Amino acid sequence: MPTSAEIAFTTENARSSMVTLTDAAGAPVDGAMRSDGSSWIPNAQLKYSTRYTAKVAAIGADGKETAKTVTFTTMDRPGGFASVSSQLGDDRVYGVGMPVVVNFGRDVHQDHRANVEKRLFVASEPVQEGVWHWFNGHEVHYRPREYWKAGTKLSIRLATGGLPFGGGSYGAADVTVRASIGDKFVMTIDNATKTMSVTRNDQVVKTMPVSLGKPSAPSSSGNMIVMVKNEWEWFDSSSYGVPVDSTDGYRTRVSWPQRLTWGGQYIHAAPWSVGDQGRRNVSHGCTNISMGNADWLWHQTRIGDPVIVKGTERGLDWGDGWTDWNRSWEEYVKGSALPRPANPTGPSAGPSGAPSDGSAQTGPVRLAAVLAAPRRTW
Repeated sequence: MPTSAEIAFTTENARSSMVTLTDAAGAPVDGAMRSDGSSWIPNAQLKYSTRYTAKVAAIGADGKETAKTVTFTTMDRPGGFASVSSQLGDDRVYGVGMPVVVNFGRDVHQDHRANVEKRLFVASEPVQEGVWHWFNGHEVHYRPREYWKAGTKLSIRLATGGLPFGGGSYGAADVTVRASIGDKFVMTIDNATKTMSVTRNDQVVKTMPVSLGKPSAPSSSGNMIVMVKNEWEWFDSSSYGVPVDSTDGYRTRVSWPQRLTWGGQYIHAAPWSVGDQGRRNVSHGCTNISMGNADWLWHQTRIGDPVIVKGTERGLDWGDGWTDWNRSWEEYVKGSALPRPANPTGPSAGPSGAPSDGSAQTGPVRLAAVLAAPRRTW
């Protein structure tokens, strides 16, 4: 049995039910029901090569208990592990557009993605609807329907320790993260006016002139996210196949860079183009602003803040950065490996911490077979 085992059961005519799980030494294992009531999940990965006993007790309308127990032994420690990591860190504050980015050290096989997705839990306070989207076999993102509400608290559990990924690969460990969302801080860049409008909580706080990509290297239009911030970086055209000593080559130390795409588009200070900012586009695709504006902006933004660029000659390529907001909600949900619930009540179907309660009915309690295995959804 994988160490990602869950306890699944069904009842009839039960007023309430309860699951207890103990290891070979009789030590209790903490856990909780999924919010949809489909199974009970341990709060942490089970141990390898260990015998467990699960008991499910159901109480009927007459107060009488019906119980079933099952014992199982978890598998030996496997040889093929895949790392699991998140771009979010504990006690960090992010922008309202921040997706939950999860990376796997090996590709999750197509026929295992639904089962893996069911073990990725995001809880938000206040509750906001959201969904997972697979960009490829080794990267899956989670975003809410709308931007996160300012001040949201996030609790994330990637319950992947011992979970089969396919091809003899298993998740190396569980990952937990607690983070929060800051103010709604949005930058909107308009090529028609060559200006950036900066808003905080929907109020304009600053406007500034910009210079975007010249016709031979246009900036991308679309919905982007600040992914990386550094006080300075070396920008080197040779990393994109353009020799430094060529007509269009360069190697420049750039101040206050904020990365928007993996292809190399940034917002950054460009004192050499101040005379062009607000008038014409002369960059290699980045958003050029003055040294003073770049300094101010860099000290206001967070990773995850949205950047919206409008009216340039090219659109944003899907996957060139955290492009989660560049598709409608209807299109985004198609990237999930799971069917959408008819009435979603929260970010994901995570453990609720509450017992499984049902309406009291007449008749004897029936308790169906107890299963100790990951539940696969197809």
